[in-house]
Amino acid sequence: MFDFLDLEQYDLFGAFWTTVQLTFYSAVGSLIWGTVLAAMRVSPVPVMRAFGTAYVNIFRNTPLTLIIVFCSLGLNQTLGMKMFTDGSDPSQTGFRLAVLGFIVYTSTFVCESLRSGINTVPVGQAEAARALGLPFTQVIGLIVLPQAFRAVVAPLANVLIALTKNTTVASVIGVAEASLLMKEMIENEAQLIPIALLFALGFIILTLPTGLILGWVANRVAVKR
Repeated sequence: MFDFLDLEQYDLFGAFWTTVQLTFYSAVGSLIWGTVLAAMRVSPVPVMRAFGTAYVNIFRNTPLTLIIVFCSLGLNQTLGMKMFTDGSDPSQTGFRLAVLGFIVYTSTFVCESLRSGINTVPVGQAEAARALGLPFTQVIGLIVLPQAFRAVVAPLANVLIALTKNTTVASVIGVAEASLLMKEMIENEAQLIPIALLFALGFIILTLPTGLILGWVANRVAVKR
């Protein structure tokens, strides 16, 4: 059934490794930036709340493909942004631009997941912390966010799984991840169904353990109220 698969001609494991790397770096960046955005969304400073709200509403409702293409055509080809490379290796530049695009897009969903977790924290805890004289950064960082993270492990797992599947969009700017190899194999081998099943199986292997493990973690760390 898989006689079309020539691992010397098609770097299957390398393509999926690129997918894993895209997911990892984008997930880390999205978690950091999404947390900052969530803090802005609940900040007592109107300008920060307005920025967080505008950012989330703009980029969450913008197609991911458009963001990735803009990173390549707008930032790289028009503005000359090399993403900390010398530009001699277009694949490296494309990889980093794709990660940037995924962070810009996925961080909005991380932010909204965290904001829903913040809403589960009793208001009295924040009021008590402020009454003790703690500034907003300590209230949000030491009291609110730790509880919010425990409440939204499962939603964040869904965001991570969606991010893993969304990495296929990086193929539109030539990043050599799994979907780009799948397209090449379909064009060369003309065996659509077996090749599609092979790559579907690869993504299930990547995402299923993520959901199971983080689902178990969510049950373990859930805040009992």
